[in-house]
Amino acid sequence: MPHAAITTELILGGQKSGKSRRAELLARDWLAQAGDHRAVLIATAEAWDDEMRERIARHQRDRAARVPGLQTVEEPHDVAAAVARHSAAHTLVVVDCLTLWLTHWTMPFGVETMDIEQKQALDHIWQSQAAMFFEAIRQSPGPVVLVGNEIGLGVIPMGREVRAFVDALGTLNQQVAQLCPRVTLMAAGLPLILKEPRP
Repeated sequence: MPHAAITTELILGGQKSGKSRRAELLARDWLAQAGDHRAVLIATAEAWDDEMRERIARHQRDRAARVPGLQTVEEPHDVAAAVARHSAAHTLVVVDCLTLWLTHWTMPFGVETMDIEQKQALDHIWQSQAAMFFEAIRQSPGPVVLVGNEIGLGVIPMGREVRAFVDALGTLNQQVAQLCPRVTLMAAGLPLILKEPRP
């Protein structure tokens, strides 16, 4: 990883691209910079089944070993409030990941049985949540590192709902990228800097 000043950053990539590892390394470097620095990870994953529970537990063990000072807060829904609550001048906040957060709001359990009005109400709530989240990033006195998936590079999905999700995630990524001084794309564990802070 290049030794650049730590700033608010969006890290995108595919599965196992190294995006979460980059966020952890940024948190580790931030903690090493000063004794009063703190780092908080806002984890958006939920354990739907045994495999997901084991995956979450494994990630927790690995993070604790790699970055012992990184505090973890589980918040799958109200990420805006979590960012606002933990942001401080000497605190780096990591959100991992935006994709699961979007999934919780746009494709919750039971969405296939909702009628049009219920889906429209859910979309309205999501838009409100996203607006509050963008404002929390703008107002954060310390750096915020945001991890998300880039899933729009493969074949076009067959289902309407999945196509809508890919579109929504692409829109979310673009909106967040506009707010971040640095945007990094990860591939095979290597960072490609798409956007750098202006000098």
